[in-house]
Amino acid sequence: MLIGVPKEIKNHEYRVGLTPSGVRELVASGHRVMVQTQAGLAIGYADEQYLQAGASIASSAAEVFAQADMVVKVKEPQPTECRMLRPGQVLFTYLHLAPDPEQTKLLMESGAVAIAYETVTDDRGGLPLLAPMSEVAGRMAIQAGAHALEKAQGGRGVLLGGVPGVAPAKVIVLGGGVVGLNAARMALGLGADVTLLDKSLPRLKEIDMTFGGHIKTLMSNAANIEDMIREADLVIGAVLVPGAAAPKLVTRAMLKTMKPGAVLVDVAIDQGGCFETSRPTTHQDPIYMVDGIVHYCVANMPGGVARTSTQALNNATLPYTLELAKKGWKQALLDNAHLRNGLNICHGKVTYAAVAHDLGLTYTDPMEAIKAAG
Repeated sequence: MLIGVPKEIKNHEYRVGLTPSGVRELVASGHRVMVQTQAGLAIGYADEQYLQAGASIASSAAEVFAQADMVVKVKEPQPTECRMLRPGQVLFTYLHLAPDPEQTKLLMESGAVAIAYETVTDDRGGLPLLAPMSEVAGRMAIQAGAHALEKAQGGRGVLLGGVPGVAPAKVIVLGGGVVGLNAARMALGLGADVTLLDKSLPRLKEIDMTFGGHIKTLMSNAANIEDMIREADLVIGAVLVPGAAAPKLVTRAMLKTMKPGAVLVDVAIDQGGCFETSRPTTHQDPIYMVDGIVHYCVANMPGGVARTSTQALNNATLPYTLELAKKGWKQALLDNAHLRNGLNICHGKVTYAAVAHDLGLTYTDPMEAIKAAG
């Protein structure tokens, strides 16, 4: 199989779909890899390293899309990239379709087979290809939030950990999954006063045991959220409903009860955000104000630490890339139910129930779509 790796074109996105070591593994397994020139240059992966690993270098994204059997990316394809996809071509990347009707429409029209990293599952009920970026985003959320709390950024002018004789900042984390746990751990490490809310009592017990009570835990419900954000200096939105749009846990009305200059960091923005006032921002222009509250809603947070993120992502995705390349997408999805859960679009049909529900589209069972593809 010929695997193509285009250069990412989203604003300030420097990650790359395959590292040179990943290319080496694919080539050793008998596959061909084509990488767009300078695709990894910004994070220290020069074309020469890809050539040494056995890849060929393409002069443009158009060349990659025109020739590759499978396109491996990081971020969701932009409209120009969607229009370069062709029927039956495999796209393996993050998609986050539920809040993005335009991308969904373009992928359906392309006739491509779109497999989303974020909905591939594992035996433990986890999301193994989302987890590494969730770990990065959770940790980054605290450093981004700490910076946004500075007065020059519009924040309250509060130091996250305080100093002797001065109370630390109050950090509220909404969601106890991978993002929330990593955010809470980082905030605790910096000396903040941390409270984590989640709907799962077993999860709250687990976190309480892990941190010996140093992270306060609270059942997530509307009343508790309303009470906690009144005192918060920094709120981390870390809610995930796999493949679906995130629930709006903080309303516009609630902002008026918060301290002026408090900060909201919405890590769920890829899935539409969990604050009513959230809208996607970029690393170039990351924050905005609503009712005196600082909002940080960068949709590709891990792209800010692109080398670390690329390595962590490749560690997780490469075995699945190898499986798809070895067996072909149909057989790989038939053999592996967890990989099959990643199938979101197949030959014009929506094959992920949460995406179909949130966008009001017809849902097609993945097995039905795979068999219909011949």
